[in-house]
Amino acid sequence: MLLLAAQALAGSLVCWGLWRLYKSRSANSSLNNIPGPPAKSIWTGSFADFYNIDGWAYHAHISKTYGSVIKIKALIGENQLYIFDPKALHYILVKEQHIFEESPFVITSNNLIFGPGLLGTLGDQHRKQRKMLNPVFSMAHMREMLLTFYDVSYKLRDAIENKVKDGPQEVELMSWMTRTALELIGQSGLGFSFDSLTENSAQHPYSKAAKQLVPSLFKLNMLSAYLLLPLSKVGTPKFRRWIVDTIPHSNLHELRDIVDVIYNTSIDIFEGKKKALDDGDEDLANQVGRGKDIMSILMRANMTASKEDSLTREELLGQMTTLIFAAMDTTSSALSRILYLLSLNQDVQEKLRNEIAEAREGGADLSYDDLVSLPYLDAICRETMRLHAPVPIVNRTAQADTVLPLSTPIRGVDGRELREIAIPKGTLVNIGILASNRNPEIWGPDADEWKPERWINPLPESVAAAHLPGIYSHLMTFIGGSRACIGFKFSQLEMKAVLLLLIESFRFHPTKDKIFWQMTGVTTPVVVGSSNKAPQLPLLVEKVVR
Repeated sequence: MLLLAAQALAGSLVCWGLWRLYKSRSANSSLNNIPGPPAKSIWTGSFADFYNIDGWAYHAHISKTYGSVIKIKALIGENQLYIFDPKALHYILVKEQHIFEESPFVITSNNLIFGPGLLGTLGDQHRKQRKMLNPVFSMAHMREMLLTFYDVSYKLRDAIENKVKDGPQEVELMSWMTRTALELIGQSGLGFSFDSLTENSAQHPYSKAAKQLVPSLFKLNMLSAYLLLPLSKVGTPKFRRWIVDTIPHSNLHELRDIVDVIYNTSIDIFEGKKKALDDGDEDLANQVGRGKDIMSILMRANMTASKEDSLTREELLGQMTTLIFAAMDTTSSALSRILYLLSLNQDVQEKLRNEIAEAREGGADLSYDDLVSLPYLDAICRETMRLHAPVPIVNRTAQADTVLPLSTPIRGVDGRELREIAIPKGTLVNIGILASNRNPEIWGPDADEWKPERWINPLPESVAAAHLPGIYSHLMTFIGGSRACIGFKFSQLEMKAVLLLLIESFRFHPTKDKIFWQMTGVTTPVVVGSSNKAPQLPLLVEKVVR
């Protein structure tokens, strides 16, 4: 009986979703004049190609064929847009960011998974949270956090050194980068240690759940985009939980179990930290992070904030899970990509090693200023973040009718030149981070090549002239506006601390395995032909002897 009820509800939700699609299709028919690839299916449009783990060639093709504003056919003829025109991006992310908000299904999904943190809130609530969090990512706190970054990085170095002490060995580095990224944000963000970073240490349940979250979400991309909103409005939370438990959907149940582990662990950490704060600074200083982690600082500030500015318990819990999600997979992906590229470019790797050796002469840890000032290390990080942004696409939904101006006119399907685009309310806009960062009109004819030296030499005048709204190095990697990545300096610093010790200590070489980078929500490497479908990056590692 319960199963029949759940199936009936699921059928009703599908009908609601199809009706919504029909209405949205009628509403944004004005976008029919925008050029774009033909839909391969009347039902799913171009989704199968656009949201494909092997979508790199498809995205490159449509970017070069159809221009900087592209119509993407979604379910049952719905029109979406794929945009990387600089002026249009500025309007979307900065000038008219109040109109182009996160898509409702993204906010709802984030709120259900992470709670009402930065990723799951809008408007005044989001602005209030960001106001509270901004001081936590100040330069002074970054300097304090570097000590923790070094502590974790030394543990990683020692673990890898133990594996290669008897000679060069193949090491699966993606798992080590993921463990390290989680421990970095665990200690510096939550004041909690999830991983001792030793070879055979037991895996914390939170660690396992956090690693599975993004792949699990990707499996439910279509379901969440069209059915999550109506489902989230049905009945009470207890009733909705019953629906999730009853519907026979293994991927949905997997995500449910992951969220349960993350939420329950966050409560345990939060309560322990709250008790330490109540007991005084001495007790807090004895915790992991020495009371200088992000959550300790935030919770102290929240205790003295006015009623209007303070965050609720659920909002604070939401920041904890948000920190882990925002920092772990993106950082591990970026670190893995850099090590992979350095293994393929031995001359670049050796030049970086020489820079580090000169800076580290005497063996002392580099200060914050010295670390961030290493020019070649900085160039490698910037170039990798340009060409291989861990997140290739984000989206926004128009909350009202508006008009987007374009930097470069496009040619409509009817042959007319279009200098601006009328955007109907409800239109979903995909922001092409990948396409923008590789736009040859901005970065030149070698835009698709990995060249760290481009950041040592003066950038083309076209880069500054584009006026991209990105907050980092003229790139869209961390986007821009009020929802830009609040921790982008944090991520760059932790990456540099890890790379400093790894490149100083080891040489990395490619193995015979063919590595493919999947275009999921956060890009991940896999071994082609391997029976193990989990993310992995095997590299040959040898100890540096000087």
